[in-house]
Amino acid sequence: MSIQEILKILTDSGIEPNEANIEVKMLLEHFANYGAKDIILGNKLTNKQLEIVKEKALLRAKTRQPIQHIIGFADFMGEKFIVNPSVLIPRDETEILVRKAVEIINENNFKMALDVGTGSGCIACMIAKHTDCQIIGLDISLDALNTALDNASRLNLYNKAIFRKSDIFSNVKPNETFDIIISNPPYIPPSEKKTIQKEVTFDPETALFTKDEKGLEFYDKIIKDAPKILNPNGYIIFELGIGQSEDVKKLMEQNGFKNIEIVKDLAGIDRVISGVKEN
Repeated sequence: MSIQEILKILTDSGIEPNEANIEVKMLLEHFANYGAKDIILGNKLTNKQLEIVKEKALLRAKTRQPIQHIIGFADFMGEKFIVNPSVLIPRDETEILVRKAVEIINENNFKMALDVGTGSGCIACMIAKHTDCQIIGLDISLDALNTALDNASRLNLYNKAIFRKSDIFSNVKPNETFDIIISNPPYIPPSEKKTIQKEVTFDPETALFTKDEKGLEFYDKIIKDAPKILNPNGYIIFELGIGQSEDVKKLMEQNGFKNIEIVKDLAGIDRVISGVKEN
């Protein structure tokens, strides 16, 4: 058994060669503790190491289970986050959301933030790490909240990233207010369930799908109630699904948000939207 044969297991199952290369490196690093340094030094893999990696590659090929679930971690903004079937695997697009939120927080010297639908806690944790903000992450799933808490603990973010069970704002305390609300809400319409990638089906449905056919259900709910808990000149910022920017912008304008800004991703797709609460 060789690395090339393991790579072929993945490519034969339909995984793109570039992606398969990355995934083999991830499997080698995680299960064989074998990385770029070993390649440079000419270190050889033992048969036992190769067998373990082969076994995991076969699991990936047969089930199309995401590589992040197989190794138990996902890379996000330079950190490794614990992931499992109870949370959404962090995507590159969400880094755009976090970087924009960090920029807004630091420019305005904000001190209190809220992350709605925190999942793995990746958004809350990276905002806590890169700002002076305390952030509360809300989620309806206890399993997700436990994962988020584990991630915050691994990053030593005690008292900076706090997590709480809540259905959107249901468990926000009376008189509790925030400078910024961040959310990567579910935004995939139910009609797209049949066409999504097999790997995506391993994410929790509640983190992916809305009940309405435009994918606007959670934007609508969050935007309508956000002004009640935002401080004067407070911000709201979302990740967007494809083709949703104009509808979300309209919802924000109808509910008293101004200075609306849209950020595109590397593919030129409207990916992040932010706005300021009118006083």
